[in-house]
Amino acid sequence: MDITEALEQSQPGLVGRVNEAIQKHQLNQRAEQTYLHWISRFVLFHELKDPQNLETGDRQLFLTYLKDRIQLSRARLNQASQALTFFYEDVLGKTEAEQIVAA
Repeated sequence: MDITEALEQSQPGLVGRVNEAIQKHQLNQRAEQTYLHWISRFVLFHELKDPQNLETGDRQLFLTYLKDRIQLSRARLNQASQALTFFYEDVLGKTEAEQIVAA
C-alpha cells in the first residue's frame, strides 16, 4: 500500500486536502514528501481509522512509539510532530485547544 492509498482509505479525499494545505503554505517538494510520509505512518499506526476521530492522546501514543520503540532521532521525531501539527491544524482544521478538549 502506498502513501496515498493509506490516506484515502482512512478518509476519502484526504490526500487532496493535504495537497491543498501544502500548496497554500507554499511548502517545497521535500517538505510535502516528509509530511505525507509522517501523516501516512500515523494513519497506518492507528489502523486506517478516520483521523477526524483520533485525539491528542492518539497523536502522543504514536510519537511515544516512534521515540521508544523505533528510537528515532530527536530531529526526525520533531519532523513527525511538526507534520502532525500541520495535519491537525491546516488539513483537519482542529486547533490545539480543540484537540485537548477532545482528549
